[in-house]
Amino acid sequence: MTTSPTNPERDALSIELASDALSIDIDIVESGWRNAVPDTEAACRAALAAAWAAAGAAADTELACALGAGPAEVSVRLTDDDEVARLNADYRDKPQATNVLSFPAMTVDMLADWPKGEPVMLGDVVMALGVLLREAETQGTPPRDHFRHLAVHGMLHLLGYDHLDDDDAAVMENLETAVLAGLGVPDPYAGSSGDTPAMAGN
Repeated sequence: MTTSPTNPERDALSIELASDALSIDIDIVESGWRNAVPDTEAACRAALAAAWAAAGAAADTELACALGAGPAEVSVRLTDDDEVARLNADYRDKPQATNVLSFPAMTVDMLADWPKGEPVMLGDVVMALGVLLREAETQGTPPRDHFRHLAVHGMLHLLGYDHLDDDDAAVMENLETAVLAGLGVPDPYAGSSGDTPAMAGN
């Protein structure tokens, strides 16, 4: 995918409009999140709104095209490794914690019958604090930057993006990198070969 040149004023306006259209519910279950990631809620909201705006503009997936500009809703649960391990075992048959899990709630077919003007529930994003902190330390990345990367990654999954094959992974990684650049986060895939920790989720 070829990304367009960054235009800070245009990008800021797109994110502001996306923030108005996107309702974000954040549940901080593990209290350590607030110490690990300064301004946890604000960082999360900015990352999700930026991903929402970028996916709508890029229109790489059927769902992103069909959704348009909203309104929409997303829920985020910031929890611990134990809960994420249980969810990963229950829903993916992988009995270990991972960094981020996404649970999409919307499909293109469902949108066809969705009441016009009603907010669309995109789904849930769940993150594990311990995994995030260990990955950030291994990568030499500030936890806040890694948190924003995982928030963008999880949001894009809700919008139909995936990394099951090399082509889809490249599209998703390129969009993530562009979104994160707009948030002031360095390219998390620079110099990487193969899966990065962010791709270890779903």
